[in-house]
Amino acid sequence: MNLRQSLSALFAIAMLAAGGPALAQDEAISLDPSSLDAEGNATADAGEESVLRGTVTADAWQDLGIAIASFATNQDVPTPANADGTASLGHELARVVFADLRNNGLFRPVGPDALPRPSYAQITAPSWRTWQSQSAEMLVHGYVRANNDGRLTVGCYLYDVILEEELVREGWIVSPAEWRRAAHKCADLVYSRLSGESPFFDSRIAYIAETGPKERRIKRLAIMDSDGANHRFITNGQSTALTPRYSPDYSRIAYLSYVDGNPRIYVYDIGTGQQTLVTQSSNPTFAPRWSPDGRYLLYSMAVAGNTDIYRVPSAGGASIRLTSSPAIEVGGSYSPDGTQIVFESDQSGTQQCYTMNADGSNQRRISFFGGRCATPEWSPRGDQIAFTHIVGDFHIAVMDTNGRNMRTLTNGWQDEAPTWAPNGRIIQFFRSERNTGNASIWQVDLTGENERRLNTPVGASDPAWGPVLP
Repeated sequence: MNLRQSLSALFAIAMLAAGGPALAQDEAISLDPSSLDAEGNATADAGEESVLRGTVTADAWQDLGIAIASFATNQDVPTPANADGTASLGHELARVVFADLRNNGLFRPVGPDALPRPSYAQITAPSWRTWQSQSAEMLVHGYVRANNDGRLTVGCYLYDVILEEELVREGWIVSPAEWRRAAHKCADLVYSRLSGESPFFDSRIAYIAETGPKERRIKRLAIMDSDGANHRFITNGQSTALTPRYSPDYSRIAYLSYVDGNPRIYVYDIGTGQQTLVTQSSNPTFAPRWSPDGRYLLYSMAVAGNTDIYRVPSAGGASIRLTSSPAIEVGGSYSPDGTQIVFESDQSGTQQCYTMNADGSNQRRISFFGGRCATPEWSPRGDQIAFTHIVGDFHIAVMDTNGRNMRTLTNGWQDEAPTWAPNGRIIQFFRSERNTGNASIWQVDLTGENERRLNTPVGASDPAWGPVLP
């Protein structure tokens, strides 16, 4: 049995187990939970769709022909989301889905610019012969419809062209300003159904935006969608901002700011725009990191030449020192279950990675390969640790949580500060150029073979990938 037949058989079994398709409304971007029936109309019930689970190699998935057609509309009308109307918006929706699936390194889809445009009626009744003639094995259909209340209904469908069957569907009611979220959720739906992996496209990234000459660089806190869209600056650059991190519930961002030359850890509330001062000190302070429950922040502080890791309530309060060796301990990162912390230390004489219990006990070195180990970050899956491997140049690498099976993923001159995608399959980092020091954000998947630069309006460093949006 070839790959195509194997996949079709697995999809057929999964559909039988699911008891038929269902389309659950995403409540995070809609005020009204609902589902869509086969004609794309809202209904009262929202069932659960089973997900195909399994592991297939990246090369195998790249051989799978996925066609992503332009999203249709029942009536081409003006919308604040697109000055040219819902028909044009439908094409842009499909383009975003195409870009998401193409750029993740797992699939090689064909986008709407190179495909026939289906009619609105064909969204739920595909022209199978048309897509078979396009050598498509999987088909993504969708539509966008303007609602009377000013919002948009966006539907997304995945079909098996060979079996001529629907695999999964889902729909969302969104404000015009959030149409891209619906596209990312459609991409997540397709990605998760085909790969068995958790979604990650509907997420956001915080980073440090850099402008100005190398000697007088201005560093501002900024946020954007996972694909670089919807960019905005959070701070004005009057004080240097560093090392942002999203809270687990996406409501806040912790970051380091230098006001009057003194390092302060702030928590920025995304909803209200208010900032809370968590710690301030005349001592050098580094790298705030959230606990998985959002109650605490880890940070490092140098006192009398000795740098240790501390824990402080995220709302502010007294700090507790977790390390006490006469060495430099920096950059703690919690395991997903909150029981372990990975950090870097030079207590063995060189910069290496260690783990310890969440209370600071049972410290043990885990990196014993050549070179140095810095900026470790625990995977959201809990099975690996990403870090900066320093062997002359700086590279991004991963290892098991016990330090074994180390693999180098990048080969730049200065690649550092890894941050994980919410599903633990892709790592973002920043890359600095020789001589100029200009920085940019890049990402690479765990194969190390799909590396790409993320577009930002200015120079970019210290990326922090947040969880999937609620």
